[in-house]
Amino acid sequence: MTVKKLTFVRAFAPASVANVGCGFDVLGFAIDGPGDEIEARLTGNRGVIISQIDGEGGKLPYETEKNTAGKAVMSLLNSLKTPLKNGIDLKIHKKMPLGSGLGSSAASSVAAAVAVNRLLGEPYSRKDLLPFVIDGEYAASGSPHADNVAASLLGGFILVRSNDPLDVISLPCPKDLYCTIIHPRIEIATKQTRQILRKQVSLSKAVEQWGNVGAMVAGLFKNDIDLIGRSMQDVIVEPTRSFLIPGFQKMKEAVLDHGAVGFSISGAGPSVFALSKSEEIAKKVGSGAGEVLEELGLDYDIIISAINEKGAFIKDEQ
Repeated sequence: MTVKKLTFVRAFAPASVANVGCGFDVLGFAIDGPGDEIEARLTGNRGVIISQIDGEGGKLPYETEKNTAGKAVMSLLNSLKTPLKNGIDLKIHKKMPLGSGLGSSAASSVAAAVAVNRLLGEPYSRKDLLPFVIDGEYAASGSPHADNVAASLLGGFILVRSNDPLDVISLPCPKDLYCTIIHPRIEIATKQTRQILRKQVSLSKAVEQWGNVGAMVAGLFKNDIDLIGRSMQDVIVEPTRSFLIPGFQKMKEAVLDHGAVGFSISGAGPSVFALSKSEEIAKKVGSGAGEVLEELGLDYDIIISAINEKGAFIKDEQ
């Protein structure tokens, strides 16, 4: 059987919600809707270049080492046993805003690695791409955390047991679980929000947080959405970061009044999210949060999504 040699691949990687309340840097899930597309094409010249960035990516660097997509591809290529004789041209189509708290940098990193891996005949399994996409994420956030990239790459709910050595676990998810994402149209840089976090926490707060993470995982396995909601209590990171998000407390009150089981910050913010037991409730929750932001005079976007269990995928190839 002759294997078709590809010269062009387009891949898509979805947005993601990281932390999920209690699980700072260890929990995440992929959503339907926004995401990034990367086109990868073989060229006659060696090396990796980024020839185009469009959409929401006007501020992104074209320098390969400074761009999450370029960095992920370089990491992948450097790991190959046989050096690639061709070059690779990347075109980045940003379809989600920077600094949104929805894993924008992670989506670019993931889509690029998935595209190039396919272009080269898939020398790596999907999960084996994780170290490369984490390298890409490092270019944007300044820290090697896997929660966004793992969710975008693999789909569904994920738990990062360890970053070194890397150990990522896929978790089950209730079919009726819906997410409402509210994105105020302001930008918050992940690097900045990490800098304001406390370096030490009390033992009592740590114990409370550990209990919530364990209960969250139990809720996913038990198909218990109420338990999942009760576990979305972040006593360490949310109290610090919530001050950066206009109307946070009022939105939290509004979404819980409209039937959400839990509410917290998506990643580093400014996006926030709520989990609900049905799509109908999720829509009502979005309306409640939107009213708060309208009172503040802020523009915003609402995304209603089931948990995306597919993750990144190939859209086109030649």
